[in-house]
Amino acid sequence: MQNHTILGGEGVHLHLVETGNPRGRPILFLHGLSQCWLTWQRQLESDLADDYRLVAMDLRGHGLSEAPVGGYADSAVWAADVRAAIEGLQLDHPVLCGWSYGPLVTLDYVRHCGDGGLGGVVFVGGVTKLGSPAALSVLTPEFLGLVPGFFSTDVSESVRSLDGLLGLCFLRPLSPEERFLMLGYAVSVPPRVRQALLSRPLDNDDLLPTIRTPTLIVHGAEDRVVQPTVVEQHKAGIPQAQIHLMGNAGHAAFWDDAPAFNHRLRTFCQRL
Repeated sequence: MQNHTILGGEGVHLHLVETGNPRGRPILFLHGLSQCWLTWQRQLESDLADDYRLVAMDLRGHGLSEAPVGGYADSAVWAADVRAAIEGLQLDHPVLCGWSYGPLVTLDYVRHCGDGGLGGVVFVGGVTKLGSPAALSVLTPEFLGLVPGFFSTDVSESVRSLDGLLGLCFLRPLSPEERFLMLGYAVSVPPRVRQALLSRPLDNDDLLPTIRTPTLIVHGAEDRVVQPTVVEQHKAGIPQAQIHLMGNAGHAAFWDDAPAFNHRLRTFCQRL
């Protein structure tokens, strides 16, 4: 794998990892809250790498990317981050594949840069709005109960809440090695970053109908973070979107059943 460092919005250093076929269609993976590029390990190390150029970015404040004090509330800054990745790595009409919080970053990009330069959009267990009763209505009570701990500067409380989040994300129990690795990179994200991300007031209902690029919406049928009912809202906003509800998969459907997810992603990309 190749490691890249680019300058994103407001000059923030962003870290990306690249693998796969350099001549293949690019897929740019955007992880969720308090995660990093390792989230996508089961895609980066799969046979998708035979045919596609796979790039995973550490969002600002996460992983090996810089964690500035501010800038997290500005949609244009997030759009600049994605644009910098596309232009800096010369990704030709990439597919943006975002998980959980990732679709919000995708939509930041679409709002400010349009979708004409994209090959496709994939939402995985995603949300498209924050900070309203409608946004909260699709989040499970179990997840909402953990949120105050995400913001805590008390180490024990922070670790408990993030470990609880891991328990909600995966349908099948993680191995001790997987769990502690994931907990490690989750805890490395400063609480102020998590609070800034979840404090953004966002509503993309106006934007969804403007999306013309091919779109795939994937959701785990057993998602315990974002309720599967959100798919109906997304389908109403993007009528042409393809829907794939994955049985025997939770919030991290791409991990719970990686072979099935990778096959569906490949099928989507082949038809672009």
